[in-house]
Amino acid sequence: MTTENFKILGKYIKDMSSETPNVETFLFVKENISKYQLSIDITSKPLKDKIVEVITTLKFQDKDNNEKKSYFEIIFATVIKVTDDIKDKKIIEKIILCDVQKEIYPNLETSLLNLLHNSGYPGIKFEKKIDFEKLYSQKFN
Repeated sequence: MTTENFKILGKYIKDMSSETPNVETFLFVKENISKYQLSIDITSKPLKDKIVEVITTLKFQDKDNNEKKSYFEIIFATVIKVTDDIKDKKIIEKIILCDVQKEIYPNLETSLLNLLHNSGYPGIKFEKKIDFEKLYSQKFN
């Protein structure tokens, strides 16, 4: 996968978690999972020679203070090499927060949906697509 600014060297699931402590919680969550919200967190760590590890964390969780709740999370790592001629931090930031995400997100979303379905919640869909360009411009404008 190559664009003008970066190349994906590798990508993998670093950690995947599905927690439903007991049957009462499972039944409660099955009724209330429509209230669960998807959140995304992106961090990065420079390695060497313009190589960056981008960590994208997707969580699907109940924001309410319910006693009974399930927890779903995927931590996904993408290793990229930024093109040598790119020096501007702003461009690198946009690559990490926007361009890489647009590239990996369809697979990541599918992985999270598979986790939810395999955890006993087969009807889940994410209606809203994440607009990384819009999120990026809101953050920095």
